[in-house]
Amino acid sequence: MTQARESAGGATTPEPGAVETARKAFRRLVLRARLRQGTSRVRVAFWPVIQASLAAGVAYGIAHYLLGHPYPFFAPVSVWICLGFSQDRQVRKVGELAIGVAVGVGLGDLIVHFIGSGWWQVAVVLATSALVARFIDRGALLATQAGVQAIVIVGLPATQTGGPGGRLVDALVGGAVALLVATLTPGDPRRRPRILGDEATTELAETLELLARGFRSGDIDDLDAALVRGRASEPALEEWQATATSAQELSRVSPVGRKHRSELGDIERKAVLVDRAMRSVRVLARRARPVAGTDHDLLPVAAIVDRFAAGTRVLAEAIGAGRDPSTAREILADTAAAADPRTVGAGDWQVQSLVMLLRSPIVDTLEAAGMSPEDARAALHEL
Repeated sequence: MTQARESAGGATTPEPGAVETARKAFRRLVLRARLRQGTSRVRVAFWPVIQASLAAGVAYGIAHYLLGHPYPFFAPVSVWICLGFSQDRQVRKVGELAIGVAVGVGLGDLIVHFIGSGWWQVAVVLATSALVARFIDRGALLATQAGVQAIVIVGLPATQTGGPGGRLVDALVGGAVALLVATLTPGDPRRRPRILGDEATTELAETLELLARGFRSGDIDDLDAALVRGRASEPALEEWQATATSAQELSRVSPVGRKHRSELGDIERKAVLVDRAMRSVRVLARRARPVAGTDHDLLPVAAIVDRFAAGTRVLAEAIGAGRDPSTAREILADTAAAADPRTVGAGDWQVQSLVMLLRSPIVDTLEAAGMSPEDARAALHEL
């Protein structure tokens, strides 16, 4: 329990040392969450970064040793822009970027050769490159990269990259190498959303475990830790939703992703539901603070939350493996049946209100586990 002292007016105020301890605990929780999420991003991006880095070196070597360009700057630049660190290497997307780089470099070279470089030349070459790119294709990436590379050309002396013609050739070499890598190493569009889904859903499970510990101990600090953990998980949940949405959109144009379109749509729906459940759990953690540490019996609620956390962990594993979460559905359905305010906290409306708040995230998680909205609501006892 948080240490406190009585002020002159009889009110209870936290000890300065206790406040500092709470702040340090808050910082440690946030730091651990960020470290865990950062490690996850590194793990997901590791092989794409290695592939892109090797491809950039190969492109540089081709332009330098085979074509004799002394400083083939745009060869590795083109590769990195096209491939980057993402696993969403759809051939169309890589092609758009490669063409955009080549258009920007080629037009920039041509315009600078005739009118030189300066502030108004930047405006001319940017407008021309972007408009030509929009004429070639509707993709926004193409126009963006064409404009960026055109600006770079105006400000970069031609003598540093092997002459005007050499810069265009370097960009074409880099784009060709990037397209070859994207063609030979087609990625599974489900892989990254699955990994992020496992991690984001695990964040929900760990938040529930902290919340259950707070209900058992009656310690407000434990409930605060659950609330902090829930808030710190927002970046992971947002990244999962953004990645799932992007993969679903790409599946409409990608031959590889088209056959997985249904599963990608399901993953996107799960991301929304788990995020909704996390928001409800944070509300529950806030509402539980006035009840904790009093004469209310919160052990039955803790047991329900423990079971909820166990089912959510099983769901996280199923999402990561891409398998049917049937076991998670069973655990969560039992949890829903146990969340009956008529029996849990009977006669204590404050405890019953906590059970009521539990019902919404349980339904959301049941839906994320593959149950229909009607069946998920039917798993709860009618009030």
